[in-house]
Amino acid sequence: MTKKLWFQVGVGILLGLLIIKYFIEIRSIFNPIIIIIKTIFIPLLLGGVLYYITEPLQRVLEKRGMPRWGSLVTIIVLLAAAITSVLLIIGNPIAAQVNTLVDNAPYIGEEIQKLTDYVFDNREHLPPQVEEFINSLVSSIQAIAVTSSKWVVGVVSGAVTATFTLILVPFFFVFMLKDHEKFAPNIYGLFTGERREWVKETLREIDVALRSYVQGQVQVSFLLALMMFVGYLLIELKYSLLLALFAFFMNMIPFIGPWVSLVPALLVALIQDPVLVIWVAIITLVAQQVESNFITPNIMGKSLDIHPLTVISIVLAAGNIAGFIGILIAIPTYAVIKVIVINIYDERKKIKETATKTV
Repeated sequence: MTKKLWFQVGVGILLGLLIIKYFIEIRSIFNPIIIIIKTIFIPLLLGGVLYYITEPLQRVLEKRGMPRWGSLVTIIVLLAAAITSVLLIIGNPIAAQVNTLVDNAPYIGEEIQKLTDYVFDNREHLPPQVEEFINSLVSSIQAIAVTSSKWVVGVVSGAVTATFTLILVPFFFVFMLKDHEKFAPNIYGLFTGERREWVKETLREIDVALRSYVQGQVQVSFLLALMMFVGYLLIELKYSLLLALFAFFMNMIPFIGPWVSLVPALLVALIQDPVLVIWVAIITLVAQQVESNFITPNIMGKSLDIHPLTVISIVLAAGNIAGFIGILIAIPTYAVIKVIVINIYDERKKIKETATKTV
Protein backbone atom coordinates (compact mmCIF):
# COMPACT_ATOMS: atom_id res chain seq x y z
CA MET A 1 0.00 0.00 0.00
CA THR A 2 2.87 2.39 0.76
CA LYS A 3 3.87 2.27 -2.94
CA LYS A 4 0.48 3.52 -4.12
CA LEU A 5 0.45 7.04 -5.52
CA TRP A 6 -2.66 8.08 -3.57
CA PHE A 7 -1.04 6.98 -0.31
CA GLN A 8 2.17 8.92 -1.02
CA VAL A 9 0.21 12.03 -1.99
CA GLY A 10 -1.89 11.76 1.17
CA VAL A 11 1.20 11.44 3.37
CA GLY A 12 2.78 14.40 1.57
CA ILE A 13 -0.29 16.56 2.16
CA LEU A 14 -0.43 15.62 5.85
CA LEU A 15 3.27 16.39 6.30
CA GLY A 16 2.81 19.73 4.52
CA LEU A 17 -0.10 20.67 6.79
CA LEU A 18 1.90 19.72 9.89
CA ILE A 19 4.85 21.82 8.73
CA ILE A 20 2.56 24.81 8.13
CA LYS A 21 0.88 24.31 11.52
CA TYR A 22 4.15 24.22 13.47
CA PHE A 23 5.61 27.08 11.41
CA ILE A 24 2.62 29.27 12.35
CA GLU A 25 3.06 28.38 16.01
CA ILE A 26 6.75 29.39 16.05
CA ARG A 27 6.58 32.14 13.43
CA SER A 28 7.78 34.79 15.91
CA ILE A 29 11.22 33.16 15.73
CA PHE A 30 11.33 33.90 12.00
CA ASN A 31 10.15 37.53 12.27
CA PRO A 32 13.65 39.02 11.69
CA ILE A 33 14.07 36.88 8.57
CA ILE A 34 10.60 37.88 7.33
CA ILE A 35 11.39 41.58 7.85
CA ILE A 36 14.61 41.23 5.86
CA ILE A 37 12.80 39.44 3.04
CA LYS A 38 10.08 42.12 2.93
CA THR A 39 12.73 44.85 2.83
CA ILE A 40 14.57 43.45 -0.19
CA PHE A 41 11.58 41.93 -1.98
CA ILE A 42 10.28 45.02 -3.81
CA PRO A 43 13.69 46.15 -5.18
CA LEU A 44 14.51 42.54 -6.07
CA LEU A 45 11.22 42.21 -7.93
CA LEU A 46 11.67 45.48 -9.85
CA GLY A 47 15.30 44.68 -10.57
CA GLY A 48 14.25 41.31 -11.97
CA VAL A 49 11.63 42.92 -14.23
CA LEU A 50 14.20 45.42 -15.55
CA TYR A 51 16.67 42.58 -16.08
CA TYR A 52 14.27 40.51 -18.18
CA ILE A 53 13.33 43.60 -20.21
CA THR A 54 16.92 44.63 -20.99
CA GLU A 55 18.65 41.23 -21.13
CA PRO A 56 17.82 40.64 -24.85
CA LEU A 57 19.61 43.92 -25.68
CA GLN A 58 22.62 42.83 -23.63
CA ARG A 59 22.71 39.52 -25.53
CA VAL A 60 22.65 41.33 -28.89
CA LEU A 61 25.41 43.74 -27.86
CA GLU A 62 27.68 40.97 -26.58
CA LYS A 63 27.12 38.85 -29.69
CA ARG A 64 28.56 41.75 -31.66
CA GLY A 65 31.75 41.69 -29.59
CA MET A 66 31.01 44.22 -26.86
CA PRO A 67 32.47 43.26 -23.45
CA ARG A 68 30.27 42.81 -20.42
CA TRP A 69 31.19 46.14 -18.87
CA GLY A 70 30.45 47.87 -22.17
CA SER A 71 27.00 46.30 -22.45
CA LEU A 72 26.26 47.26 -18.84
CA VAL A 73 27.21 50.90 -19.39
CA THR A 74 25.30 51.04 -22.68
CA ILE A 75 22.12 49.61 -21.15
CA ILE A 76 22.27 51.91 -18.12
CA VAL A 77 22.81 54.98 -20.33
CA LEU A 78 20.00 53.97 -22.71
CA LEU A 79 17.66 53.20 -19.81
CA ALA A 80 18.41 56.54 -18.14
CA ALA A 81 17.91 58.35 -21.45
CA ALA A 82 14.61 56.52 -22.06
CA ILE A 83 13.27 57.33 -18.59
CA THR A 84 14.36 60.97 -18.92
CA SER A 85 12.74 61.26 -22.36
CA VAL A 86 9.47 59.74 -21.15
CA LEU A 87 9.41 62.09 -18.16
CA LEU A 88 10.09 65.09 -20.40
CA ILE A 89 7.38 64.05 -22.85
CA ILE A 90 4.62 63.03 -20.46
CA GLY A 91 5.78 64.68 -17.23
CA ASN A 92 4.20 68.07 -17.87
CA PRO A 93 0.90 66.66 -19.24
CA ILE A 94 0.62 64.30 -16.27
CA ALA A 95 1.39 67.11 -13.81
CA ALA A 96 -1.20 69.31 -15.52
CA GLN A 97 -3.84 66.56 -15.40
CA VAL A 98 -3.05 65.80 -11.76
CA ASN A 99 -3.41 69.50 -10.86
CA THR A 100 -6.67 69.67 -12.79
CA LEU A 101 -7.92 66.56 -11.03
CA VAL A 102 -7.04 68.04 -7.63
CA ASP A 103 -8.75 71.33 -8.52
CA ASN A 104 -11.86 69.51 -9.73
CA ALA A 105 -11.96 67.07 -6.80
CA PRO A 106 -14.70 69.05 -4.94
CA TYR A 107 -16.84 69.19 -8.11
CA ILE A 108 -16.33 65.46 -8.74
CA GLY A 109 -17.29 64.74 -5.14
CA GLU A 110 -20.43 66.83 -5.47
CA GLU A 111 -21.43 65.06 -8.69
CA ILE A 112 -20.90 61.65 -7.12
CA GLN A 113 -22.96 62.76 -4.10
CA LYS A 114 -25.76 63.99 -6.38
CA LEU A 115 -25.76 60.72 -8.28
CA THR A 116 -25.81 58.76 -5.02
CA ASP A 117 -28.67 60.86 -3.63
CA TYR A 118 -30.65 60.41 -6.84
CA VAL A 119 -30.25 56.62 -6.68
CA PHE A 120 -31.21 56.52 -2.99
CA ASP A 121 -34.24 58.79 -3.51
CA ASN A 122 -35.54 56.65 -6.36
CA ARG A 123 -34.57 53.23 -5.11
CA GLU A 124 -38.22 52.24 -4.57
CA HIS A 125 -38.68 52.43 -8.35
CA LEU A 126 -35.75 50.12 -8.95
CA PRO A 127 -35.95 46.32 -9.33
CA PRO A 128 -36.19 44.46 -5.96
CA GLN A 129 -32.72 42.95 -6.37
CA VAL A 130 -31.12 46.37 -6.93
CA GLU A 131 -33.04 47.90 -4.01
CA GLU A 132 -31.96 45.07 -1.73
CA PHE A 133 -28.35 45.56 -2.78
CA ILE A 134 -28.54 49.31 -2.08
CA ASN A 135 -30.06 48.71 1.35
CA SER A 136 -27.35 46.25 2.26
CA LEU A 137 -24.74 48.70 0.99
CA VAL A 138 -26.16 51.49 3.13
CA SER A 139 -26.23 49.27 6.21
CA SER A 140 -22.57 48.42 5.80
CA ILE A 141 -21.35 51.88 4.77
CA GLN A 142 -19.59 52.45 8.09
CA ALA A 143 -17.64 49.22 7.83
CA ILE A 144 -16.69 50.11 4.26
CA ALA A 145 -15.45 53.53 5.36
CA VAL A 146 -13.34 52.04 8.16
CA THR A 147 -11.86 49.44 5.83
CA SER A 148 -11.14 52.06 3.17
CA SER A 149 -9.40 54.34 5.64
CA LYS A 150 -7.22 51.48 6.82
CA TRP A 151 -6.44 50.59 3.22
CA VAL A 152 -5.45 54.21 2.44
CA VAL A 153 -3.17 54.35 5.48
CA GLY A 154 -1.62 51.05 4.43
CA VAL A 155 -1.04 52.30 0.89
CA VAL A 156 0.56 55.52 2.09
CA SER A 157 2.86 53.78 4.57
CA GLY A 158 3.71 51.17 1.93
CA ALA A 159 4.55 53.90 -0.56
CA VAL A 160 6.89 55.57 1.93
CA THR A 161 8.61 52.26 2.65
CA ALA A 162 8.87 51.48 -1.06
CA THR A 163 10.47 54.88 -1.70
CA PHE A 164 13.33 54.00 0.61
CA THR A 165 13.75 50.47 -0.69
CA LEU A 166 13.73 51.60 -4.34
CA ILE A 167 17.26 52.84 -3.75
CA LEU A 168 18.31 49.17 -3.91
CA VAL A 169 16.73 48.58 -7.34
CA PRO A 170 19.75 49.75 -9.42
CA PHE A 171 22.08 47.53 -7.37
CA PHE A 172 19.98 44.38 -7.93
CA PHE A 173 19.52 45.28 -11.59
CA VAL A 174 23.23 45.84 -12.29
CA PHE A 175 24.36 42.68 -10.50
CA MET A 176 21.71 40.62 -12.32
CA LEU A 177 22.99 41.87 -15.67
CA LYS A 178 26.59 41.37 -14.61
CA ASP A 179 26.44 37.88 -13.07
CA HIS A 180 23.23 36.24 -14.31
CA GLU A 181 25.14 33.35 -15.94
CA LYS A 182 26.59 32.38 -12.55
CA PHE A 183 23.26 31.87 -10.79
CA ALA A 184 22.20 28.57 -12.32
CA PRO A 185 25.68 26.92 -12.27
CA ASN A 186 26.02 27.75 -8.57
CA ILE A 187 22.82 25.76 -7.92
CA TYR A 188 23.13 22.74 -10.23
CA GLY A 189 26.86 22.59 -9.43
CA LEU A 190 25.88 21.22 -6.02
CA PHE A 191 24.62 18.03 -7.69
CA THR A 192 26.19 15.30 -9.79
CA GLY A 193 25.13 12.83 -12.45
CA GLU A 194 21.56 12.71 -13.73
CA ARG A 195 20.26 14.80 -10.86
CA ARG A 196 22.60 17.60 -11.93
CA GLU A 197 21.17 17.50 -15.46
CA TRP A 198 17.62 17.47 -14.12
CA VAL A 199 18.23 20.54 -11.92
CA LYS A 200 19.96 22.29 -14.82
CA GLU A 201 17.04 21.66 -17.18
CA THR A 202 14.49 22.69 -14.53
CA LEU A 203 16.28 25.99 -13.92
CA ARG A 204 16.44 26.61 -17.67
CA GLU A 205 12.67 26.06 -18.03
CA ILE A 206 11.97 28.33 -15.04
CA ASP A 207 14.06 31.06 -16.66
CA VAL A 208 12.18 30.63 -19.95
CA ALA A 209 8.80 30.80 -18.17
CA LEU A 210 9.70 33.97 -16.25
CA ARG A 211 11.29 35.58 -19.30
CA SER A 212 8.23 34.84 -21.46
CA TYR A 213 5.83 36.18 -18.86
CA VAL A 214 7.65 39.40 -17.93
CA GLN A 215 8.66 40.44 -21.44
CA GLY A 216 5.30 39.46 -22.94
CA GLN A 217 3.18 41.06 -20.22
CA VAL A 218 5.06 44.38 -20.44
CA GLN A 219 4.60 44.50 -24.23
CA VAL A 220 0.93 43.53 -24.05
CA SER A 221 0.23 46.08 -21.29
CA PHE A 222 1.98 48.85 -23.21
CA LEU A 223 0.09 48.18 -26.46
CA LEU A 224 -3.25 47.85 -24.67
CA ALA A 225 -2.69 51.09 -22.74
CA LEU A 226 -1.64 52.82 -25.97
CA MET A 227 -4.85 51.74 -27.72
CA MET A 228 -6.95 52.98 -24.81
CA PHE A 229 -5.05 56.29 -24.72
CA VAL A 230 -5.69 56.88 -28.43
CA GLY A 231 -9.34 56.00 -27.96
CA TYR A 232 -9.70 58.36 -24.97
CA LEU A 233 -8.09 61.15 -27.00
CA LEU A 234 -10.50 60.60 -29.89
CA ILE A 235 -13.55 61.00 -27.63
CA GLU A 236 -11.82 63.88 -25.76
CA LEU A 237 -12.07 62.17 -22.37
CA LYS A 238 -10.49 64.18 -19.56
CA TYR A 239 -7.41 62.80 -17.78
CA SER A 240 -6.82 60.45 -20.74
CA LEU A 241 -3.07 60.19 -20.07
CA LEU A 242 -3.54 59.45 -16.38
CA LEU A 243 -6.19 56.83 -17.16
CA ALA A 244 -3.98 55.19 -19.80
CA LEU A 245 -1.01 55.15 -17.40
CA PHE A 246 -3.20 53.56 -14.74
CA ALA A 247 -4.40 51.03 -17.33
CA PHE A 248 -0.78 50.15 -18.18
CA PHE A 249 0.02 49.14 -14.60
CA MET A 250 -3.32 47.42 -14.05
CA ASN A 251 -2.91 45.42 -17.27
CA MET A 252 0.06 43.68 -15.63
CA ILE A 253 -2.61 41.67 -13.81
CA PRO A 254 -4.00 39.18 -16.34
CA PHE A 255 -7.76 39.13 -17.08
CA ILE A 256 -8.77 41.14 -14.00
CA GLY A 257 -6.48 44.17 -14.39
CA PRO A 258 -8.04 45.61 -17.58
CA TRP A 259 -11.50 45.63 -16.00
CA VAL A 260 -10.15 47.29 -12.85
CA SER A 261 -8.69 50.06 -15.03
CA LEU A 262 -12.12 50.54 -16.62
CA VAL A 263 -13.76 51.72 -13.38
CA PRO A 264 -12.07 55.18 -13.06
CA ALA A 265 -12.50 55.75 -16.81
CA LEU A 266 -16.24 55.10 -16.54
CA LEU A 267 -16.48 57.37 -13.50
CA VAL A 268 -14.71 60.25 -15.28
CA ALA A 269 -16.89 59.73 -18.37
CA LEU A 270 -20.07 59.69 -16.29
CA ILE A 271 -19.19 63.00 -14.65
CA GLN A 272 -17.96 64.66 -17.86
CA ASP A 273 -20.81 63.48 -20.12
CA PRO A 274 -22.96 60.35 -19.56
CA VAL A 275 -22.84 59.63 -23.31
CA LEU A 276 -19.09 59.11 -23.02
CA VAL A 277 -19.75 56.06 -20.81
CA ILE A 278 -20.90 54.19 -23.89
CA TRP A 279 -17.83 55.25 -25.85
CA VAL A 280 -15.46 54.26 -23.02
CA ALA A 281 -17.14 50.85 -22.85
CA ILE A 282 -16.80 50.43 -26.63
CA ILE A 283 -13.12 51.47 -26.58
CA THR A 284 -12.38 49.02 -23.77
CA LEU A 285 -14.26 46.21 -25.49
CA VAL A 286 -12.48 46.80 -28.82
CA ALA A 287 -9.06 47.06 -27.12
CA GLN A 288 -9.72 43.83 -25.19
CA GLN A 289 -10.76 41.99 -28.35
CA VAL A 290 -7.69 43.17 -30.27
CA GLU A 291 -5.46 42.26 -27.33
CA SER A 292 -6.92 38.79 -26.75
CA ASN A 293 -7.19 37.80 -30.43
CA PHE A 294 -4.11 39.40 -31.99
CA ILE A 295 -1.61 40.89 -29.53
CA THR A 296 -1.38 38.23 -26.81
CA PRO A 297 -1.32 35.20 -29.17
CA ASN A 298 1.50 36.76 -31.22
CA ILE A 299 3.58 38.07 -28.31
CA MET A 300 3.05 35.54 -25.52
CA GLY A 301 1.54 32.60 -27.40
CA LYS A 302 0.77 29.72 -25.07
CA SER A 303 4.12 29.74 -23.28
CA LEU A 304 2.58 29.54 -19.80
CA ASP A 305 -0.38 27.36 -20.86
CA ILE A 306 -2.59 28.41 -17.94
CA HIS A 307 -6.38 28.24 -18.17
CA PRO A 308 -8.18 31.60 -17.67
CA LEU A 309 -10.24 30.21 -14.78
CA THR A 310 -7.02 29.12 -13.08
CA VAL A 311 -5.55 32.59 -13.57
CA ILE A 312 -8.58 34.31 -12.02
CA SER A 313 -8.62 31.91 -9.05
CA ILE A 314 -4.90 32.36 -8.43
CA VAL A 315 -5.07 36.16 -8.66
CA LEU A 316 -8.04 36.40 -6.27
CA ALA A 317 -6.43 34.04 -3.75
CA ALA A 318 -3.08 35.84 -3.94
CA GLY A 319 -4.81 39.18 -3.41
CA ASN A 320 -6.44 37.96 -0.18
CA ILE A 321 -3.19 36.43 1.04
CA ALA A 322 -0.57 39.04 0.11
CA GLY A 323 -2.37 42.10 -1.23
CA PHE A 324 -1.35 43.92 -4.39
CA ILE A 325 2.19 42.49 -4.45
CA GLY A 326 0.69 39.01 -4.22
CA ILE A 327 -1.51 39.76 -7.23
CA LEU A 328 1.50 40.87 -9.26
CA ILE A 329 3.63 37.82 -8.55
CA ALA A 330 0.84 35.23 -8.43
CA ILE A 331 1.00 34.09 -12.06
CA PRO A 332 4.81 33.92 -12.44
CA THR A 333 5.03 32.12 -9.09
CA TYR A 334 2.41 29.63 -10.24
CA ALA A 335 4.32 29.18 -13.52
CA VAL A 336 7.54 28.40 -11.63
CA ILE A 337 5.80 25.93 -9.31
CA LYS A 338 4.11 24.31 -12.30
CA VAL A 339 7.47 23.82 -14.07
CA ILE A 340 8.98 22.25 -10.94
CA VAL A 341 6.01 19.92 -10.35
CA ILE A 342 5.89 18.79 -14.00
CA ASN A 343 9.63 18.11 -14.05
CA ILE A 344 9.41 16.14 -10.80
CA TYR A 345 6.52 14.11 -12.20
CA ASP A 346 8.38 13.43 -15.47
CA GLU A 347 11.53 12.42 -13.61
CA ARG A 348 9.56 10.12 -11.31
CA LYS A 349 7.82 8.60 -14.34
CA LYS A 350 11.16 8.05 -16.07
CA ILE A 351 12.60 6.33 -12.98
CA LYS A 352 9.52 4.11 -12.70
CA GLU A 353 9.72 3.11 -16.39
CA THR A 354 13.43 2.35 -16.05
CA ALA A 355 12.80 0.22 -12.98
CA THR A 356 9.98 -1.64 -14.76
CA LYS A 357 12.19 -2.38 -17.79
CA THR A 358 14.98 -3.63 -15.53
CA VAL A 359 12.59 -6.05 -13.82
